[in-house]
Amino acid sequence: MIVDIFKSIVSIKDLRKKIIATLLLVLVYKFLSVIPIPGVNTEGLWAIIDGQRGLAFFSAIMGWGLENFSIILMWLSPYINAVIIIQLLWVIIPKLGDMQKEGEQGQRKITKMTRLLTLPIAFLQSYGMIVLLNSLAGGSIIDTNDMETVLMAMTIATAGTIFLMWLGEVMTEYGISNGISIIIMAWVLSATPSTIMGYINSAQYPLFAALLIATLVIIYIIIKFTEGHRRIPIIYAKTGGEEKSYFPIKVNQAGMIPIIFSISIVTFPAILGQILSNSNWERASAIGDMLITYFSLENPSWVFIAVYFALVLAFSFFYVSITFNTEQVAENIQKRWGYIPGVRPGEETANYLQKVSNHLNLFWGWFLALIAVLPYVLGKFLGQTVDLVISWAGLIIIVAVILDIIRRVDGEMKMFDYSKYK
Repeated sequence: MIVDIFKSIVSIKDLRKKIIATLLLVLVYKFLSVIPIPGVNTEGLWAIIDGQRGLAFFSAIMGWGLENFSIILMWLSPYINAVIIIQLLWVIIPKLGDMQKEGEQGQRKITKMTRLLTLPIAFLQSYGMIVLLNSLAGGSIIDTNDMETVLMAMTIATAGTIFLMWLGEVMTEYGISNGISIIIMAWVLSATPSTIMGYINSAQYPLFAALLIATLVIIYIIIKFTEGHRRIPIIYAKTGGEEKSYFPIKVNQAGMIPIIFSISIVTFPAILGQILSNSNWERASAIGDMLITYFSLENPSWVFIAVYFALVLAFSFFYVSITFNTEQVAENIQKRWGYIPGVRPGEETANYLQKVSNHLNLFWGWFLALIAVLPYVLGKFLGQTVDLVISWAGLIIIVAVILDIIRRVDGEMKMFDYSKYK
């Protein structure tokens, strides 16, 4: 059956072209990840990454570009931060919210603003990233006192992020799914072979089998959360009778955004601590040492774990509150002469939708926060980092992207079948 489905997909010319284009552009992304920034000492970098959990952590969240201190060192992190900032500004600046209502033209304006904001964020973030990683590696990667070399590295890293952003947009236009999502999935999966070989080479077969089963179980749970939704019954008054329908509210409304945003914030104290600890001012140095102690990436403390958990949970609610406009939904329902049984149109409908959304988001927020901190909690009790076959948080990304690809492929196949009988 799987072979027949594959043959059907390959037989559709347009779909085949999109799949090939997507795979080729993913190869371009992987090629970029092995091109090192000039002026950087990459010898022994692998050994440093394996020896320090902090560097391994950063290598993971930066798309494994740290392996060679590559030109895409920062991966898509600045772009994702820019997207989140623009969405947060919708609450503060009403004009941005109005742009979203302008349809395709408004979306183009928002996209342009996001691109422009990505540039300064990438340039500033590159400096903090280079300084922190160099400090964690004992100053062996780059000479931070040579500002000419540092500026060159910052410029190249920024250009790498901008190019990767453009690559994702090209992939969206000519590929099978959202290009940024495909790149994120490729980032997650790139670590899977080395993780599997690590367990096999160390002959930890029972542990590998247990983690493989745990991975499959968690994938099943994530699919249930991702596909799960609450159907809100709606009745529309029509001429000659009533029409029953429903409005779906997803359990997973925030996706991975809370984890990505929380990582950016929870790692900032460590960056600040590295800078302050080198200060000649004794008090500043003491504060820096304290920040490093509590927010160390090599040995995360319970404070780090608690703050990370709280941030993920808080941003889950905050993000949904600004992206799911219950007042607008209630207004649209009322304009179409619709109502929720037992709930008055207008403000009461908006409050009811908000209450349901909060309840659903409570489940997803706790689940997402638990997935985010579970590796660190297990590491505390077991004395070593325990990785699934695929990274804990990465599973959420992979499930979402694969489900989207399945829907798009299914849609293309249905369009092809329909066109044959037109």
